[in-house]
Amino acid sequence: MYRLLQIPKPSINRSSFPYEINGVFNHHIKPELDAFHPPLSSSIKSCKGIAVCVSNNHPAVFTRGGGEEEEGDRSQVKVVDVATLGNLCVDVVLNVPELPPASLDERKEYMERLVQSRPDKKYWEAGGNCNLAIAAARLGLHCVTLGHVGSEIYGRFLLNVLQEERIVMVGMDEDTEVAKSSSYETLLCWVLVDSLQRHGFCSRADFSKEPAFSWMSKLTGEVKMAIKQSKILFFNGYVFDELFPSLITTTLEYAIDVGTAIFFDPGPRGKYLIHGTPEQQKAITLLLKMSDVLLLTADEAEALTGKTNPILAGQDLIRNGMCVKWVIIKMGAHGSILITASTITCAPAFKVDVVDTVGCGDSCTAAVVVSFLHGISPVGTLALTNAVGAATAMGCGAGRNVATSSKVLELLRVSNLNEDDELWNDLIDNIDATEISLLSKTVINGCSDRLSRVPMQIVVSELLPKLETLLKRRAVPS
Repeated sequence: MYRLLQIPKPSINRSSFPYEINGVFNHHIKPELDAFHPPLSSSIKSCKGIAVCVSNNHPAVFTRGGGEEEEGDRSQVKVVDVATLGNLCVDVVLNVPELPPASLDERKEYMERLVQSRPDKKYWEAGGNCNLAIAAARLGLHCVTLGHVGSEIYGRFLLNVLQEERIVMVGMDEDTEVAKSSSYETLLCWVLVDSLQRHGFCSRADFSKEPAFSWMSKLTGEVKMAIKQSKILFFNGYVFDELFPSLITTTLEYAIDVGTAIFFDPGPRGKYLIHGTPEQQKAITLLLKMSDVLLLTADEAEALTGKTNPILAGQDLIRNGMCVKWVIIKMGAHGSILITASTITCAPAFKVDVVDTVGCGDSCTAAVVVSFLHGISPVGTLALTNAVGAATAMGCGAGRNVATSSKVLELLRVSNLNEDDELWNDLIDNIDATEISLLSKTVINGCSDRLSRVPMQIVVSELLPKLETLLKRRAVPS
């Protein structure tokens, strides 16, 4: 179980605003953000008993481009749905006879052999947080990626992909003397697939004691403005490979201060960070406590809490969090679970022909973002999450191969669920919750006295109009 550090309770403003964005975006041209803003009334926002009076009598405003803003100014309209922090890389996807060895030295030697010659461009793909951003843009959301991309051929490739998907990229670059060094280059992640379709991953960040972008020490004015204009800021565990924990903590605290909601997916790095350096422990503990939404696999939840039952693990994370509203447990081919302080919602996965699971978890987060921002019910959230994950699994690789809106809508309409009553009965045994719901294809009595089935037909009737409205609002690749 992770050890909670004593962290001061910050003042929190969880505001959201209507918005509209027009234009084609470029890394080197500051985006123009056009905002619609009706009058906003005063309200009381709370975070686990922390009540803050939020004065919204002034009209919402925005600025064009970056620049330093006045400290404590919260009048910025939230025109961006989701921003991602770091983890921008180019995946090089290769079929190999065997995966890299476990030994760190042997893995490093293995990777050095890989980088001796540049792979053909047909093996390149946008990776890391690009998977989330692309999936979210295809669901009609306005997305920004914050991070570093070099000026070499891989960086130009990545920027072109983001621009084609209508995603804004805001560089975290400072004035630096390292522009010509290898530490300034775009990160490459070698995605290696053996004959059994198992995956191995290698990047230069695996072999450095310092973060890949250790020269980053502060948030620029442009990055702060992007965070302030975003409704959600997404962190994952891989950002620790790139940035010092102190900068991650600074970014989190700034986002909370300007009323931006926090999503955190610790990923496989979480179990190491929780036992890492004092700085790493402090940063990940803060993220686990102060996030609005936590997203984990069942194995990752167990590693952080010691609970083998994913529902119990999620309830632990809710109890130990100060601001955690949702915990999403990703169960792969079994489906997913959404846990709140008082409810548990379960949903089986969709039956599809799986081609590749790379990027499924990343793209699922896009569905959770849509649901969180647009008031979709918990069971609708999981149905959409599972549909996006399944649509991604039907393609080869991630990046531009993640779920398309047309495939997601098709899966929802067909509603071919992989139902397994025995699994859900086992998981809810001895669980303390006032309400437990299960998405179901058929309308029959629950598989236990405590389990309430929600018909897929009702969920689809909720989801489709909202998704179609989002997609009409903004033309995206489909």
